[in-house]
Amino acid sequence: MLKGGCFCGKVRYETDGKPFNASLCHCIDCRRVASSPLVAWFSVKREALHYVDAQPKEFASSDKVLRTFCPDCGSPLTYWNADAADDIDVATCSLDDPAAVPPADHVWASRKLQWLHTDDGLPHYPEERPD
Repeated sequence: MLKGGCFCGKVRYETDGKPFNASLCHCIDCRRVASSPLVAWFSVKREALHYVDAQPKEFASSDKVLRTFCPDCGSPLTYWNADAADDIDVATCSLDDPAAVPPADHVWASRKLQWLHTDDGLPHYPEERPD
C-alpha cells in the first residue's frame, strides 16, 4: 500500500495499485504547475487511488487534462489525461516514501532546461515514452 498527501496534510490518499510509468517529466506544463525544473510521476489504475481525507481541487490544464492539488497548501497531487482514462499519474514526491517508486526514465526531455544536468543513466525520451 502506497500512502501520501499534500504538504499541509489536509488531502491524504492511498493506493494498492501496482505503480507503472515512473518518469521524470520535463514538459512545460508540469514545470509551470509545480514551479520546478521537472516533476516525478508514477501511474496507477484510476480506481486504485483513494482519498482518505479531504478531496483535492481539480482544474483543467488543457482540453483533455485534469490536475488536482490541495485547496489549502496548493501541493500538486495528480494528473489525469482523457486519452488514458483508466490511469492516473500521482506526484511521486507527494508519497510518504518517495523512494518506494524510483523513476525509470525522463519524458519530454526535448523540453529540459539547459542548466539542468541529468546524467543519471536513465533513458531520455524527447516526448512521451514510446509504448
